[in-house]
Amino acid sequence: MLEEVTRVIEELRPELRQDGGEVELVDVQGSDVFVRLKGHCIGCPMSALTVKQKLELALRRQVSGVERVRAVS
Repeated sequence: MLEEVTRVIEELRPELRQDGGEVELVDVQGSDVFVRLKGHCIGCPMSALTVKQKLELALRRQVSGVERVRAVS
């Protein structure tokens, strides 16, 4: 599952970079994926939506077994 999660995050990374953001995969534990937002994503009021609407939605659709994406600092 780790390789699949990494692949999806790599596919989403250019879109985040367009707005000055960045994402780092921290860990995968069971059905949870932990990421760290960087760059302009830090402190951005839209970062929660980025995690839920972009990362979690894409990962749940493309990687079997992913249930949640959680941002860590």
